[in-house]
Amino acid sequence: TLLASGGAGMRALENALTKLLGAPADLSDIDWAGRTDRWITEAIFAKYEIEPTPARAAQLIDAYLASLPDHLAQSTRVLPGVRERLAEAATHGQVVQGLLTGNLERGAKIKLGHFDLWHYFPFGAFADDSAQRNDLGPHALRRAHAHAQYQFDPDDVWIIGDTPHDIACGKVIGVRTLALATGHHAQAELESHHPDAFLADLSDQSAFWKIVL
Repeated sequence: TLLASGGAGMRALENALTKLLGAPADLSDIDWAGRTDRWITEAIFAKYEIEPTPARAAQLIDAYLASLPDHLAQSTRVLPGVRERLAEAATHGQVVQGLLTGNLERGAKIKLGHFDLWHYFPFGAFADDSAQRNDLGPHALRRAHAHAQYQFDPDDVWIIGDTPHDIACGKVIGVRTLALATGHHAQAELESHHPDAFLADLSDQSAFWKIVL
């Protein structure tokens, strides 16, 4: 939704898992689009029949996060319109923006900090909160209310994402959803999940703000 990683996250995780296993790891068969880092970790342990202890999970995650910056530098870029829309929202006065993501908070900070985007998100919901993406919405809403000292009406809340899981996450808490075709899912597939709105990406300033406001 914000970054095109070019597979940086997968390569960093494969590198971390290779160190853990002592043998080459291949994660290309795990469908992790829209999933959380904790869900992905559980799927990896199931695939490789590794006992999913907290210590092993922490070992894998720490190795992944240590490897991530190098891989980000190789292939990741900010998607069209992202910098502009984030900057506009930050100065709008009637808009509060948070980060609801399947990344662990430490991972999200590394990824967005690499492109100087982390400061746009004063609160969020992360894989630290739950392995299930549909559990993250209530955490995000609670923190939005606390940050803004304002009780947002569901019709004034948008979850923006590029996978069916993002759309489902919004519907679970009864807020609006904006689907973007910036990931691996085409417009027809995304629209079959009935988002409230659709855009190819965030490059069209007028179209974006017409929808959100």
